[in-house]
Amino acid sequence: MCAERVQRILTAIMLGIALMFMAQGAAGDALSLKIGVALQAFIILMMLVWAFTNFCPSLWFFTKVFGPCDWNKEKSSDG
Repeated sequence: MCAERVQRILTAIMLGIALMFMAQGAAGDALSLKIGVALQAFIILMMLVWAFTNFCPSLWFFTKVFGPCDWNKEKSSDG
C-alpha cells in the first residue's frame, strides 16, 4: 500500500460511515443525524483545505508511514 491509495480508501470509508449515521438519523435518531452531518462537514472542510492550500494532513501523515505511490512502477508490474 502507498499513501495516496490509503488516503482514498480512508476517505471512502469515512463517507460510508457518515452515510450510515445520516441514514439512521433519517430513521428518527437525532444524535446519529448530528454525528453524520458533523463527519460530512469535517470531510468537506479537509477537502477544501487540500484544494486551497495543496496540503492534506492525512496524506502528509500517510506519506510518512507508507511512503508515496510510484504509479509508474505499479502499472508496469501489472502486465
